[in-house]
Amino acid sequence: MIDYNKLRVRIHLDNLRHNYRLFAGIHDNVIPVIKSDAYGHGLVEVANALEKDGATTFAVGFVHEAAKLRDSGCDKRILALLGPVSDEDIRLLWSHRILTPISHFAQLRRVLAVSEELGSLEIGLKFDTGMRRLGFLPEEVGEVAALLKGSGVTPVMATSHLARADEPGREQDVALQARRFRAALDGLAEAGFEVEANLANSAGGMIHDVCRLDSMRLGIGLYGCDPLEGRGCETLPGRLMPAMEVSAPVMQVHPLKKGESISYGWTFTAERDSTVAIVGVGYADNYSRALSNRGEMVIHGRRVPIRGRVCMQMTAVDVTDLMGEGKDVLPGDEAWLLGGPGDNPVTPEDLAGWCGTITYEAFCLLGQNRREYV
Repeated sequence: MIDYNKLRVRIHLDNLRHNYRLFAGIHDNVIPVIKSDAYGHGLVEVANALEKDGATTFAVGFVHEAAKLRDSGCDKRILALLGPVSDEDIRLLWSHRILTPISHFAQLRRVLAVSEELGSLEIGLKFDTGMRRLGFLPEEVGEVAALLKGSGVTPVMATSHLARADEPGREQDVALQARRFRAALDGLAEAGFEVEANLANSAGGMIHDVCRLDSMRLGIGLYGCDPLEGRGCETLPGRLMPAMEVSAPVMQVHPLKKGESISYGWTFTAERDSTVAIVGVGYADNYSRALSNRGEMVIHGRRVPIRGRVCMQMTAVDVTDLMGEGKDVLPGDEAWLLGGPGDNPVTPEDLAGWCGTITYEAFCLLGQNRREYV
């Protein structure tokens, strides 16, 4: 957690709960994905909030993050999506009642060996239907089932991950992955294993009916972003609400004369007499240097452009037009890097677009600063 700066990261738990309820309106078994510290929104705080709206399963990343959530007092089902890596991880599956997808034969054999010592265990199975990261291939399902037969390890969930569900016009690719996943499910059923089928992510659950199986994973949609860039919101019974806002203080305000340049490298030169505000945020606070001369902030409800390079802990913005409207900008005023008051806040999509990245990364980075919950 970054603790050496003046950023304020506000997490609106009511908006998170609102977004969860929207998806619960289109699927009756929604699994909130709160891995990587809930995309920077806070693992334990988000889980506690969503329990109030009936969430019964939480998906995290690595097994030790699942153990952290269990140790916080969470008594719901916890799914560790990335599976066990170490022997310590494997033992945590028993001691902390963690459900995790097993994705390759060496991993499965290690779990089976430990089960001879620690007893029965329920697991998930991960199938690679086209993402080409983790998972058994669907054609390996018979060999997987043979290893499990007669053991104390029982599969209760099968999962896979969609590669192109959020891209328009990719219905055939999504359908292909769904067929491959169905083949794996059929193989498990033939072997006598009935499992919870889990395929849809946020985008898949929004528009791809073929993916809406026994449960769906709710990732980026939970935090207020439409993975389909506006097209998916039409499927929901309401509007998604961003859950994170970030601000930093104005440190100094001063003139920048026509012809003067600012910040490292003098990459911006004023074309008119201007006024700039120096804001206390930079790349050390996970505010990307890629925003140099590209990004915007909000001060007093108005967009103001970044001038010059983003520095380690300072960024300059042009407040000339704002001051011209009679709105004084003073040291101590809040500059909003994400969200903010007024009719034109900085959206997660804005911030990600200026940086040439995705909203997931923007949340995960800014969320490493100190957070407050409202």
